[in-house]
Amino acid sequence: MQYVICCKYKYLFDVRIKVTILWYYFLMEIILATQNLDKTKEFTKLLNTDQISLIPISQFGINMDIEETGKTYQENALLKARYAHQQLPHKSILADDSGLSIDVLDGYPGIYSARFAGLNTPYKDKIEEIWHLLEPFEQKNWHASFHCSLVYIDASGQEKTFNAACNGIIIPEMRGKNGFGYDPIFYVPEYKMTTAEMEPELKNRISHRGQATKLWKDYMLALENSYDK
Repeated sequence: MQYVICCKYKYLFDVRIKVTILWYYFLMEIILATQNLDKTKEFTKLLNTDQISLIPISQFGINMDIEETGKTYQENALLKARYAHQQLPHKSILADDSGLSIDVLDGYPGIYSARFAGLNTPYKDKIEEIWHLLEPFEQKNWHASFHCSLVYIDASGQEKTFNAACNGIIIPEMRGKNGFGYDPIFYVPEYKMTTAEMEPELKNRISHRGQATKLWKDYMLALENSYDK
């Protein structure tokens, strides 16, 4: 009887070890090319999976303060991803670039969204400047879109890009307490609210960053599943 019990516990122990080994085997560790821990947390929430682990590049002591000389979101995301991959050539890298483009301003602030009106300027002041630039135009023409470009470089150096956008209009007042940045003035007619008024679940589903992240996540999981066959 004692031998049977011992065998039983040994079996359970062996199963636990195997499950742990499998979990580590299938966990994909990706380096996020950012020093912003809040961005790492945001992407982790958007991914909503325990199969992918995002690690900020700051944990490797690498400074991502590089000059963004690209003319598009994708070009800037590529610059960040390639720089990070040069620093960590045997790691898988994910980088992003995003921003707000306003039609009547010829896409401005666009790739300059974070640096618009000054890198450290509070977004409340940036929004005031946006309204100032829009004054010459009729409000019905204040069409805008959020854009996100993700670039993934695997350990072998292969590159893959994922782009997404969320369309809306700029409104002349700030509404909502959720979100951040330009969310309080970005109104989505389909949902009759700004992205700052949306519950996180809805915003994460329809936002530019949420859509791009889903495209990348689906690609990664499909890739992993193909290896299992």
